[in-house]
Amino acid sequence: MVKGLIQVYTGDGKGKTTAALGLALRAAGRNMKVLMVQFMKKWDYGELHSVELIPNIILVTFGTKDFVYKEKAKRIDYEEAEKAFSFGVEGMQSGDYDMIIFDELNMALYYELLDLKEVIQKIKGKLDKVEVVITGRRAPQEIIEIADLVTEMKEIKHPYQKGMEARRGIEY
Repeated sequence: MVKGLIQVYTGDGKGKTTAALGLALRAAGRNMKVLMVQFMKKWDYGELHSVELIPNIILVTFGTKDFVYKEKAKRIDYEEAEKAFSFGVEGMQSGDYDMIIFDELNMALYYELLDLKEVIQKIKGKLDKVEVVITGRRAPQEIIEIADLVTEMKEIKHPYQKGMEARRGIEY
């Protein structure tokens, strides 16, 4: 790959992580190495089991099983977000990966678990060859501005609106 870009998947609709995983799958099919770092996702999501079958994709989760509430975050939430971001940045600068996915980084920023200016500075300092993908609702305007590609997922209709619970293998 000649030049890696910065992509953002945001919005209130379903599919941000799924889009990032699609990119990871495509990259792995071209023998590219992918590191996916998940913020605030310590639950049993299906992708954790799937990527174990694909040698070129490494997925590492950080956080706790507890939900994070804006302005009520616990010390452990800040620590886990910092660990996740540092791990991703280390991978981004190592030269070992062609793509780094920061899954739910936007939400970590929304919950103010990380310093936005520091995040932007480190993302902008990525190696030229590395593709960076940032997912999560509520992407800050500053993240949108540094991105080369931004896609907003918009919810038009969802079964949750009729009380349907998340389905194993589909939503998680």
